Amino acid sequence: MENVKDPRQHINEEPRDDLMDLVMGFGGMFGFMFVVFAIAVIVKFNIS
Repeated sequence: MENVKDPRQHINEEPRDDLMDLVMGFGGMFGFMFVVFAIAVIVKFNIS
């Protein structure tokens, strides 16, 4: 490999499905934020 900056010489070792990565990222973040929201609502109702 003479020119290490040439992207054509780098083999994609692990092909990725970018759309599925995006969907899983949004889904995971939405789920996490939903859990945080639900806990915040429960805490607020317990305080008041």
